[in-house]
Amino acid sequence: MLRDKMLEGFARLAVCRMLLCGLFFHLASKRAAGAHNKKPNFILILADDIGWGDLDVNHPEQQANNTPNLNLMAEQGLRFSDFHSPASTCSPSRASILTGRYGLRNGVTHNFAVSSVGGLPLSEVTLPQLLQKAGYYTAMIGKWHLGHNGPYGPTKRGFDYYLGIPFSNDMGCTDNPGYDIPQCLGCDSSGAQIMRLRGSERQQTDCYSKVGLPLMENSRVVEQPLNLWNLTRQYRSAALRTMREARERGQPFFLYIALAHMHVPLAPPLASDATPSPPHSRAYAASLQEMDRLVGSIRSASNKDDTLIWFTGDNGPWEKKCQYAGSTGPFKGKWQTKRGGSSAKKTTWEGGHRVPSVACWPGVIPANTTSAALLSGMDIFPTLLSLAGVTPPSDRRYDGTDVTSVLLGGEQTGHKVLFHPNSGAAGRFGDLQAVRAGKYKAFYMTGSSEACGGDVGTQQLHDPPLIFDLERDEAEETPLKVGTPEYQVIAERVALWREGLLWDIATDPSVSEADYTTDDSATPCCEPTRPVCRCL
Repeated sequence: MLRDKMLEGFARLAVCRMLLCGLFFHLASKRAAGAHNKKPNFILILADDIGWGDLDVNHPEQQANNTPNLNLMAEQGLRFSDFHSPASTCSPSRASILTGRYGLRNGVTHNFAVSSVGGLPLSEVTLPQLLQKAGYYTAMIGKWHLGHNGPYGPTKRGFDYYLGIPFSNDMGCTDNPGYDIPQCLGCDSSGAQIMRLRGSERQQTDCYSKVGLPLMENSRVVEQPLNLWNLTRQYRSAALRTMREARERGQPFFLYIALAHMHVPLAPPLASDATPSPPHSRAYAASLQEMDRLVGSIRSASNKDDTLIWFTGDNGPWEKKCQYAGSTGPFKGKWQTKRGGSSAKKTTWEGGHRVPSVACWPGVIPANTTSAALLSGMDIFPTLLSLAGVTPPSDRRYDGTDVTSVLLGGEQTGHKVLFHPNSGAAGRFGDLQAVRAGKYKAFYMTGSSEACGGDVGTQQLHDPPLIFDLERDEAEETPLKVGTPEYQVIAERVALWREGLLWDIATDPSVSEADYTTDDSATPCCEPTRPVCRCL
């Protein structure tokens, strides 16, 4: 009798919670849709090569104080604990975020080069294009890395305004190089014979030395080589100006800020004469703190608006850069590291694609909440469109999911299955190497990237697949034993899901193919007659 009454009480409590959650979600959705027929603003901040463990709130037991502004965003908004970049390198991750589609659909499966002719295929429809058509002012600040030649630049793909670097900040020389391994020399300004650098013509020291790193505004090179030490200030100024101008016009805005942090070379704030520059061991923390202050400035300037700010990363840390690389937290990929190499950036281990993510929207997103839903950067595309009241084109298939209910209503359900493509390690780019299903993760292929010190592990095929229970083994150290009932059930389900996605992509008429050819003429250059394309 007592047990029945207890069960009945629990059932009533569950129903009440569901009703309260549903009521809150309804009210929040109404607010988000715009009770005054006003579309919300969106700020998407994408950090480069940031580790899951770099965010203080992801490991409060360490009592670090590197990201106080992001900590405050999490306290006043929503932290995602199981959020993943769509790929583990720059170009494919960014392409999937802006299209809501896997690289095998949008055609971008690995990085573009300094001299790449093409970029994100023109047949792909981007998030800024759709928001722009819906009346949004769209601006991008930071790293693009989806093609800079001709029609592939940001202002041709939906952005009204652009200021930033067309590719990674190590893909060109600067006069005052930042912290990096190997330590790179400044640009060659000796007047020696000019040599345009193809993507494959990197020195053995792994440093670009013959082409200056360009800063572009819209489609024009305005500084080359740029000054890395001024870049944060320029980005902050452009972001604040964008918000102010949109506010003055009374126009909703979409601001995409793709930071140079935390990609090498690091350029933390220069110290005053009375204070020494940060030692090498502190350069990463100093850069992380600078990034956090930039996020804080942007957030403070947006507080007067109806604005959703979403912060995340493009992939995990670049471990080969040693003390200039971030932290994967508990996601060590120990099965791989015991066999050699890194299990972070460029791999499909958790450290390569599980990234920090927080979202804040005062009065709309419940404060101080955490979601363990399995989510992807691809979900940003359909979610922002949904909040803006925009329907994506129906002539293509999408892989991202509208997670408005997770943002606004506390829903804990994300992807049932998530696929992790190879985008940097050994093997064919785009191959679906790993499959996540609930708490399980199956590897059909394992591989590593270069670790600090130069060690590289070997690639291995797995048939049957290697399966880990991430709930019990987040370090991915000990796989389930083949042949156990638990293993057999998961292996069968994962195989069906993987085959289903591959068949869906194979029969998708909207699949695009990127042009990865290179040509010297595609290299951004403000003055071809001067060494390293130096601006006059």
